[in-house]
Amino acid sequence: QVQLVESGGGLVQAGGSLRLSCAASGSTFSINAIGWYRQAPGKQRELVAAISSGGSTNYYADSVKGRFTISRDNAKNTVYLQMSSLKPEDTAVYYCNAGGWGMVVNGRGSWGQGTQVTVSS
Repeated sequence: QVQLVESGGGLVQAGGSLRLSCAASGSTFSINAIGWYRQAPGKQRELVAAISSGGSTNYYADSVKGRFTISRDNAKNTVYLQMSSLKPEDTAVYYCNAGGWGMVVNGRGSWGQGTQVTVSS
């Protein structure tokens, strides 16, 4: 069983930056990828970015490409999402999802509890 804890959310003005963290524990040997999802009120959860454990393969949604960067520190079992040039439309609860690559890109891996990101206009 994998446990995931997100942190780093908060309130920021448009144009500002935040770094989110997803710390994994438990059966981390089963994790081949971690993805960041977000869900805004009234909208479906969407995949923002994903990273593989061993192949250094990254994915970004078109809406965040060039502004967000996903990275990982394997020694800390932690994945980061560096967010810059934030826009009000980035406001959402951000969740991480861990498992095999095919599971993560479909949101079927293990979920964290989420962290709130609010970007003021």
